[in-house]
Amino acid sequence: MKLLKTLAPAVALIVLPGLALAQDAGSAPDVNPYIFTTLLFLIGGFLVFWMAAGFAMLEAGLVRSKNVTMQLTKNIALFSIAAIMYWLVGFGIMYPGDWLIEGWLGPFFAVTSLEPVGLAAEEAALDYASAGSDFFFQLMFCATTASIVSGTLAERIKLWPFLIFVVVLTGFIYPIEASWQWGGGWLSEAGFSDFAGSTLVHAAGGFAALAGALILGPRIGKYRDGKTVPMPGSNLALATLGTFILWLGWFGFNGGSQLAMGTVGDVTDVSRIFANTNMAAAAGAVAALILSQILYRKPDLTMVLNGALAGLVSITAGPLDPSLFGALWIGAIGGIIVVLTVPMLDKLKIDDVVGAIPVHLFAGIWGTLVVPVYTDGTSFATQILGIVAIGAFVFVTSAVVWLVLKAVMGIRVSEEAEITGLDMSELGMEAYPDFSKG
Repeated sequence: MKLLKTLAPAVALIVLPGLALAQDAGSAPDVNPYIFTTLLFLIGGFLVFWMAAGFAMLEAGLVRSKNVTMQLTKNIALFSIAAIMYWLVGFGIMYPGDWLIEGWLGPFFAVTSLEPVGLAAEEAALDYASAGSDFFFQLMFCATTASIVSGTLAERIKLWPFLIFVVVLTGFIYPIEASWQWGGGWLSEAGFSDFAGSTLVHAAGGFAALAGALILGPRIGKYRDGKTVPMPGSNLALATLGTFILWLGWFGFNGGSQLAMGTVGDVTDVSRIFANTNMAAAAGAVAALILSQILYRKPDLTMVLNGALAGLVSITAGPLDPSLFGALWIGAIGGIIVVLTVPMLDKLKIDDVVGAIPVHLFAGIWGTLVVPVYTDGTSFATQILGIVAIGAFVFVTSAVVWLVLKAVMGIRVSEEAEITGLDMSELGMEAYPDFSKG
């Protein structure tokens, strides 16, 4: 007893501060969901940013050497324009506090602002993530939509009309249609489901590219005497590198779209999304490899690369709910779609230099249509409604912009400039000055 009395003050000094800290911890707000969701957005955002490099390398590899510098210029310029336009008008339109037209159109020029420096936990809204991380993450999706258009229209479009189109696409067209779903608009209310953007991002970019390709016309010599003339790309190593970079970036694209990482369930779902995303890409590549062997008697690397990308696009609308086998067959059908639709476009004399329309438009539609197979609370009718509404809006508005640009300043380079190559005719520099023009 005497020993206990002697030790009691020392025990109190050790135990009481711990009890006090426990009480303080109990009364303090839980910042973990805010911290981890913000971290998810930042990591996902820079992974999707890396996709900009993937698109640049893919396009640089699939165009002829005389047009490589132009494609690289377009890719860095379009990303930079998207960043500015999404800050100036896009983010406010896409996530409106107050609608101009309820459920359909958000406010123009609601310029994005960030939290003040040194924001304390007690001042922050801890139920989501920081505004800076949210804006950063969503911006990357906007820029991706513009990247899709770049490759389709390569080798014959003027630089500045293309960049003016990017201003309209990233500032207005994409944010408006995306607000219908992700901004809580009318498609969201109708029950449409597109987890990470098979239609909202990829098919939308594909529709904009299709409108441009129809108005711009094919490259000189692409279709001659009823036949399609192959125009091989300059560097398949670069194209392959670009595909792997895009594959890597897609983990941020789909995984970040979970939009939460503050619980065990959310982290588990993110890991499931990663696994399904990878499986769909692999299945798309293998399906394209096998089918190109069957149809052409030799495997076609460009088909395999686009098959992997089509698998990724196909799973993007619903990467969480399928099993691994589900992701496999969804991605495989995406790869098959690419191999079958590339020659179909050529028969229609729609010149898509890099195959972006089959990959992003057709596989995007497929991925959105298949969502109800695994995702409860969705229907095929609602999915079709969303595809048709977004497709019609993006295609028509894009066509109007392209036609206005064509009438006002022209969108296509001269025949002489196209034959010479856009690198020298438009920019006065070559990507490969030590080699002959391709």
